[in-house]
Amino acid sequence: MGEKLLMKGNEVIAEAALRAGCRFYFGYPITPQTEIAHYMAKRMPEVNGTFLQAESEVAAINMVYGAAAAGARVMTSSSSPGISLKQEGISYIAGAELPAVIVNIVRCGPGLGGILPAQCDYFQAVKGGGHGDYKMVVLAPSSIQELYELTVEAFNISDRYRIMTMIMGDGILGQMMETVEFKEKENIIRSDKTWAVTGTAMEREHNTVTSIYINPEVLEKHNQKLQNKYEIIAEKESRVEVYNCDNADIIVTAFGTVARIVKNVIKMAQKEGIKVGLIRPITLWPFPDEAFEKYAQVPKAFLSVELNAGQMIEDVKLAVNGRNKVYFHGRTGGMIPTQQEILNKIKEILA
Repeated sequence: MGEKLLMKGNEVIAEAALRAGCRFYFGYPITPQTEIAHYMAKRMPEVNGTFLQAESEVAAINMVYGAAAAGARVMTSSSSPGISLKQEGISYIAGAELPAVIVNIVRCGPGLGGILPAQCDYFQAVKGGGHGDYKMVVLAPSSIQELYELTVEAFNISDRYRIMTMIMGDGILGQMMETVEFKEKENIIRSDKTWAVTGTAMEREHNTVTSIYINPEVLEKHNQKLQNKYEIIAEKESRVEVYNCDNADIIVTAFGTVARIVKNVIKMAQKEGIKVGLIRPITLWPFPDEAFEKYAQVPKAFLSVELNAGQMIEDVKLAVNGRNKVYFHGRTGGMIPTQQEILNKIKEILA
């Protein structure tokens, strides 16, 4: 076993990235994720890596493009408005099929919003917030331990498929402290990046990294290649936690920190003779449709609980595909639902 430490979520993300072989970090300060940059600024020189505070989020994401094109493991992090500024670069990276990890510690919005926790960037993350037909893998941890494990896995997924992977958390996960147990050695996927622009020494043909395809037939072929890859990822990389769902009266679906609240609601409901199940998507994309298909007709209804005005519920409804009713309970503006209000909503639905 490895060492066990008490650490803040943001710092765990940074440490996990370093252990996963990330040696380039480009970012710009924005709360509630600034500790990631602070940690990287301190630790990158110690591992012979490169930390650079860019002049803007736009600059940072284009630096990510450059490092990824050269075959490096690279990461950037930000919070909601900063991620919005990165969207053009994110689309370019997707078009160029470059592996990179992006962290979004979501704040509430719209607009500048506030630094309190929210999940209102779900649409932006899973539907492709930038222009063009593209997707990226989106991982939603619900604990500090998962922040560590999924950050390491994010780099492996990115390299395996030449795709961007996003770690999407919120202000609670970024700022809270829990114990985290690090492995002595990480399971690192080492991809042979023969496509990277690393210099040829006149020994091979030049590699070209681009997302510009002027000829429509060529661009369509490139787009089809991307879509085929997304289909493979959807088939192989879906992750979900299914808890207490067999013979459940109602199944609640939630991701991230909200799922932690729901687990306490399950205990409260059990004392009142109500069996509540939980389906927690760990990958927001690819969405774990199969779990919902399996349990679609088990409960009297589904309830999606989110820190937004209703976003993941659309994917839940698609997965349930009309075979059951799907209700919603959400809080916005940085407000967090209490266990009692979720239980009250459950009772209201079952009444």
